[in-house]
Amino acid sequence: MSGYDIHLDDKYGQLAVIDVGAEAAAHEPWFNQTLTSVNDAVVRLGVIEGDFHWHSHETEDEFFLVLEGELVIEIEGRDTVRLQPRQGFTVPHGVAHKTSAPVRTVILMVEPSGVMPTGDGPARRAPSPYAGASPASSSISRPSCQPRPSASRS
Repeated sequence: MSGYDIHLDDKYGQLAVIDVGAEAAAHEPWFNQTLTSVNDAVVRLGVIEGDFHWHSHETEDEFFLVLEGELVIEIEGRDTVRLQPRQGFTVPHGVAHKTSAPVRTVILMVEPSGVMPTGDGPARRAPSPYAGASPASSSISRPSCQPRPSASRS
């Protein structure tokens, strides 16, 4: 994909201080770098401005956290979500979405390490348990979950 500068290598690994602000300041849109891994997930830095393409991730959810700027997430068949700094949003697997940023925007993404940042294909969708849910307050409503009973500690 031309125009996307994507780095899948784990730049910092573990037991390292990551200066996310300095890393973001050193790059221009569209930049994507895996900063570190946590168990089977990765934390990626995105520096974006303008439009990304419609895509989906067949089996992986994707979490976005805005650090600077504004992230717009268009979701097929749902209201558009607009995130400001310190706001986050999870797009469930199989849901076609398109991100854009009206200004230079810095985001962190958390997703399984096998996720291709560009998606599985152009708006290719897999069945999702959230596909039939109705939007609530410009977000995807999730089924209610009961808290897990706390495990007793010995």
